[in-house]
Amino acid sequence: MSLENSSLESYSEMFKRASKKFEGVFVPFVVAGDPDFDTSLAIVKELVKNGADALEIGFAFSDPIADGPTVQEANLRALNSGINIDKNFEFIKKIREFTSIPVGILIYYNLIYQRGIDLFYQQASENGINSILSADLPPEEASEVVKVAKKYGVNQIFLAAQTTTNERLKVISEFSSGFTYLVSVMGVTGARNEVKNSTVDLIKRLRKHNDLPLLVGFGISHPNHVKEVIEAGAEGAIVGSALIEIISQNLNDKERMLQKIGENTLKLKEATKNCL
Repeated sequence: MSLENSSLESYSEMFKRASKKFEGVFVPFVVAGDPDFDTSLAIVKELVKNGADALEIGFAFSDPIADGPTVQEANLRALNSGINIDKNFEFIKKIREFTSIPVGILIYYNLIYQRGIDLFYQQASENGINSILSADLPPEEASEVVKVAKKYGVNQIFLAAQTTTNERLKVISEFSSGFTYLVSVMGVTGARNEVKNSTVDLIKRLRKHNDLPLLVGFGISHPNHVKEVIEAGAEGAIVGSALIEIISQNLNDKERMLQKIGENTLKLKEATKNCL
């Protein structure tokens, strides 16, 4: 039976929980239905069991313009497995049978628009979704969405990048709730070898214009990346492509896939400790 919304952990409660332990926050990202519904759910269970503080779940889309090849392929595998909006919501509902940690979704706005903004957010709330990030929806065009998000108690998340002006950071801060998603690289999602100095500079700049907790994503792939961004002042990190690569490399060996997902989650969460 699914957990009641009143028993679900909020982002503020999650950040307080981590802070009391002197830890940063680790948030893994995977695409619902990749490589298939049941395996995807088993992957999420491994993430939760091995220390994920929250979850970021992708709703597959045919043209994921913010994503690099690794996440694009995950979207295609999920779509080929038959995932759709109704099954995505069912997927979240299944997650709510075994965890109360915050669950956010990353989606492209066309999927919200096609269902209807009000209905989409209503269903998101009913199925235990804490936050929605529409990767291609700028804050300047989001006033209606922000209003509906507040109506249903869903946090609306926006991206802040190195090219974001100070004036726009203020707008993002005004429209956002829950946390601000800081993009660590110029370009699309994908594993990188290092955290750029510009990312550290952006964390410091964002602090002056934004009171919300900061989670850094896009290009964060190794435990030392997680440690670096937290030591630079972010509350935590979001890791996607590095985990999705494990899925793509082990499509013919589900047992090994789940084992590797669990092992890497443990390492990534461990990196959040003793760096505050």
